[in-house]
Amino acid sequence: MASELGKAMVNFIAVFHRYSGQEGDKFKLSKAELKALLNSELGGFLGDAKDPKAIDEIMKALDMDGDGQVNFQEYICTTTGLTMACFGSYKVKMQRSESFINHCTL
Repeated sequence: MASELGKAMVNFIAVFHRYSGQEGDKFKLSKAELKALLNSELGGFLGDAKDPKAIDEIMKALDMDGDGQVNFQEYICTTTGLTMACFGSYKVKMQRSESFINHCTL
């Protein structure tokens, strides 16, 4: 039976591949695929990414190699950063003795 962390790692991979490759390279996210992923999977954290300029800015920030797509490494860097931000929120909430689970659920 997989551990909680093992399940989380598999889930990171599965979510990436659920959206990647719909418009080409199955190992990269196009701008449209990234937008779909952000809206569906991270809307609770980021709000709806409907503004085309916002999507362009997000893509520019994530696309470290400048190829116009987001590869798995770039995606993981993003989700890691969001997880770190969530941990920061968790730490503040725990210091205030508030429930993290209620604060950070989608």
